[in-house]
Amino acid sequence: MSWGAFYALLGGVNKHSTSLGKIWLSVLFIFRITILVLAAETVWGDEQSRFTCNTQQPGCKNVCYDHFFPVSHIRLWCLQLIFVSTPALLVAMHVAYRKRENKKIVLASNGTEKTTRNDLEALKRKRLSITGPLWWTYTCSLFFRLLFEGGFMYALYHVYNGFQMPRLVKCEQWPCPNMVDCFISRPTEKTIFTIFMVSSSVLCMVLNIAELFYLIVKALMRHNYRSRDIMVHGLNKGNVKLLPSPDSTSNKIV
Repeated sequence: MSWGAFYALLGGVNKHSTSLGKIWLSVLFIFRITILVLAAETVWGDEQSRFTCNTQQPGCKNVCYDHFFPVSHIRLWCLQLIFVSTPALLVAMHVAYRKRENKKIVLASNGTEKTTRNDLEALKRKRLSITGPLWWTYTCSLFFRLLFEGGFMYALYHVYNGFQMPRLVKCEQWPCPNMVDCFISRPTEKTIFTIFMVSSSVLCMVLNIAELFYLIVKALMRHNYRSRDIMVHGLNKGNVKLLPSPDSTSNKIV
């Protein structure tokens, strides 16, 4: 699947998202996927070929490179983007299920012959409110997004001992004859690029946390309004029962 098809798939979910969710999708594709596709290959394309060590021992360079770079930054960020976007696909499946159920209800109530194509198109374009089971699916997707973002950021920090790319690393792995010095190509550019990608991940996490709090507060407000309406309705019924009937008051007057 290409990135364009992936964006079109997530764009269907974006129509039913909150404003913060729309901003998150824009940040994901503009500041992360686009930059990763256009610039990451030029920055990390020569990471192994330009990794040099001051020894001619066969195999030493490859072993040292594998020791300090067990996984490529590009592949790790691609995995991160796939895992972070997967919960949104769960929301897309839930939305498709809800629309199919609504279509069945419309066809059953109006009849197949009376239902026009315009009715089906209007039902297809209708924005679903994030309530009920869809609220739970949406909030769970936000929780898993945060979990995946934090997990991959921790993995990046743990594997590379921070977000800064060193200029020089010292290696003493076998079959190196002794401790050798290895030099990384363009460490400053790679450090800037890494900090930019990490900052984009942090921005996405902040947007997810804000959207999660927004959905929780909105659900609590709906619950309070519903409880207040039930209480007011119960008080009105009680007041109606306490009012005396007209026949009883007329008999007392006679």
